[in-house]
Amino acid sequence: MNTAVISNNLLFFFVGAWPNGPLGGIALTLILASSAAILASILGLVWGISLTLSQGWLRRILLAVCELLRAIPVLLLIFWCYFLLPIAFGIDIPGVLTVIAALSLVSGAYLAYTVQSGIRAVPDGQWEAAHASGLNRYQVLRLVILPQALRIVQPSFVNQWVVLVKDTSLAYIVGVAEFTFVASQVNSREQVYPLEVFGFIALVYLLLCSAVQWLGKRVLAGRLGTA
Repeated sequence: MNTAVISNNLLFFFVGAWPNGPLGGIALTLILASSAAILASILGLVWGISLTLSQGWLRRILLAVCELLRAIPVLLLIFWCYFLLPIAFGIDIPGVLTVIAALSLVSGAYLAYTVQSGIRAVPDGQWEAAHASGLNRYQVLRLVILPQALRIVQPSFVNQWVVLVKDTSLAYIVGVAEFTFVASQVNSREQVYPLEVFGFIALVYLLLCSAVQWLGKRVLAGRLGTA
């Protein structure tokens, strides 16, 4: 095994063509994953709460949107965002932003059902006791129910963030130079070291996913007051 192919291209693996070109590689993968994770978490919370509290046509629309996003393959949604968003807004949108948008929408739809399930898992007695203390419906949700629900669904949030790290590898399809894209460029240039290159790709994703899982649990545990 020739590890020189890795060491000789290590900087390219980490930052792509930067500073002589756009940022890429592992750095861009982390930017894509973290940005999508933040937006997806916000969408998941908003949609999950809305699914729990809304009724009638609004709830049916939310259900239809979430079901549609969960049914569409991520790769197809990336294509849609890449080609349709510029048409919809009438401006050129960088591929990085379209990938973040696609990943955020899909993960947000999954997290919406996660949040809804977490809220429903809180015993009804918690609602009744909080209402009896004089809190209105939204105060009960924000101060009493949601903190408990988020503790329940914490593992699901972390798992979805890990999935996002892996899904960033699909960004290559629209020319976004994330880690898999630049690693494939190295493999095409070197040609005779696919085992070393793709073995390195697997190792990096393993380390990234493990780090996200560990960090996510630590952050959520600290914010939610869990051990």
